[in-house]
Amino acid sequence: MENWIRVFEDQNQIRAEIVKGVLEERGIPAVVMNKKESVYQLHGTYEVLVPHEKVLDAMQMIQNEISF
Repeated sequence: MENWIRVFEDQNQIRAEIVKGVLEERGIPAVVMNKKESVYQLHGTYEVLVPHEKVLDAMQMIQNEISF
């Protein structure tokens, strides 16, 4: 995953999963990385990562097609 770049970050797992789903529907591989601390899950975020070569396409999709 060294060539994967974060394109979205949120404390809400559902939002991260929605972004991942939209990107995958449009043909962009994506994964959600849980960056929450493990015990109480009060601090940290969920990150959506995409391959380096798809970063611009993913960022444009997130900005133009997804709203919460």
